[in-house]
Amino acid sequence: MPTVLETHIQNRFRVQPNHANNLETLHGGNLMKWLDEVAAMSAMRFAGETCVTARVNQLDFKRPIPIGETALVESYVYDAGRKSVDVALRAWRENPRSGEREETTASSFTFVAVDEDGSPIPVPDLDVETDEGRELRERARRLDANAER
Repeated sequence: MPTVLETHIQNRFRVQPNHANNLETLHGGNLMKWLDEVAAMSAMRFAGETCVTARVNQLDFKRPIPIGETALVESYVYDAGRKSVDVALRAWRENPRSGEREETTASSFTFVAVDEDGSPIPVPDLDVETDEGRELRERARRLDANAER
């Protein structure tokens, strides 16, 4: 059984002018793409299969990321159904010189594991074996519960 921590991924993306909107900050669509890519990596690591995005459960933009900063994206699987996988996501703006961070985005996506023909296939059960894994899972579940209000 795959564990929460085995699906934990962090990736960084440098915000360049071609990623920006008219306000010279990261365009939300670019961040959504990066979130989707990193979340898919977590989902596939968990399922051991190709996974496709089925749903964006929520996406909260809290503050912008300016050109020249780094977008740090974190993802991990926090729940699984028979054929679906829920992935928690957070993003920060990070100053590449000082390492100073500020959270900018919180989200969760649902993925479905598929075979070579694109048909949904079963995923394994999720193991939450450590205190850190339990804390990550509960944080994601609280975020989902708050988004439903």
